[in-house]
Amino acid sequence: MATDEVIRAGTRPRRVGHKGAAHLAQGNTLASFDAALAHDVEMIEFDVLSEKVDGSGGLFVAHDYEDMRSRTPLTFEQALEHLAGEAFADVEFDVDVKIPGYELRVVDALRKAGLTGRTLISGMYPSSLARVRAAEPSLRLGWSVPRVRRDYTSDTLTAIPALAMLTGYRALLPRRAREALRTGAVDAIMANWRVVTPALVRAVAQERGELYVWTVDDAARIAKLTALGVSGIITNDPRLFAT
Repeated sequence: MATDEVIRAGTRPRRVGHKGAAHLAQGNTLASFDAALAHDVEMIEFDVLSEKVDGSGGLFVAHDYEDMRSRTPLTFEQALEHLAGEAFADVEFDVDVKIPGYELRVVDALRKAGLTGRTLISGMYPSSLARVRAAEPSLRLGWSVPRVRRDYTSDTLTAIPALAMLTGYRALLPRRAREALRTGAVDAIMANWRVVTPALVRAVAQERGELYVWTVDDAARIAKLTALGVSGIITNDPRLFAT
């Protein structure tokens, strides 16, 4: 297959709001979801985390436990009730499951809300995604890469080794992504912008998968990724899509 048949250069990626629209309102809140909708996103990404690290307790819309403790977070059920409303009827959702242990409860809540058909569940743990696939084959799945807890390239003490590791990771990722898509383990790759290469775009397209890129808060980078032909771009500021 020729390169120009694989890379959808020049096509517009899907517009995805990160935590709703986290630069316009506090992320992972109803206000943030509403702000994303007001700026014409086609998908809203948000995080769901169990109250306890073993997967038990309530399900809350929070990125991590520090975030959960710093405020009174939405329950997952409150978020779904809001997003199931008529105003969001044309919007899809990327529900990011942060750690293993509660993914089947997430599936059950999506079923009750009638949102499985409009939702992609993403996560960094293939074992967690496999549990979702077995429980609800109709749900789309996205594998988030690389598995990191923070941006090590922004710290002067860790930046050089982190960037060196990313070089090797970028070289291996197209093959790993192709295999995950080919076997049906996932339907999409959710990649940090630092690991996105033309080779990755080609690999995902060859397997008829989707490639979503996170988290992109720079208009020039959005333009470059659009030219590469990625499927979707996740940003904290959906106003950047209009520039």
